[in-house]
Amino acid sequence: MADIKDPENTLIITLKDGEVVLELLPDVAPRHVERVKQLARDGQYDNVAFHRVIDGFMAQTGDVANANMEKDYNPRRAGTGGSSLPDLPAEFSKVPFDRGALGMARSNDPDSANSQFFIMFDEGHFLNGQYTNFGRVVSGMEHVDAITKGEPPASPDRMITVRVAADVAA
Repeated sequence: MADIKDPENTLIITLKDGEVVLELLPDVAPRHVERVKQLARDGQYDNVAFHRVIDGFMAQTGDVANANMEKDYNPRRAGTGGSSLPDLPAEFSKVPFDRGALGMARSNDPDSANSQFFIMFDEGHFLNGQYTNFGRVVSGMEHVDAITKGEPPASPDRMITVRVAADVAA
């Protein structure tokens, strides 16, 4: 596992192939970092599908409103939900969307991010200043690369667990 510098601002996502360690950027996107940590601490990201996975672009997940679709997975419903919490105002920055960057998904309204996020497979600088970048993968990118592709995937991979590193070490 990567050397964790700030356990309070580090997420550990367990995927079928291994752990992915994410460094969060509270100085860049404080509201988005707090939201993701809150949902992780509440267990709301556990067993949530990667519902939109585009090869060479990104893997999107975090639809906690539709998290329990395992028995009756409905691809038309995947990716349509957020959480019970209010949407967040955009926190755009100059941090580029490079390979491994974390971005908050949203609708056409820049202030509509809620719980869904994506991990970049490759650079996507056309997203710079258009989406909130709130972190980056520091280890386990090979496990992200192995996520089943599709829009949506016929049998989507899931985040088994998502934990704040400070809580794991405690």
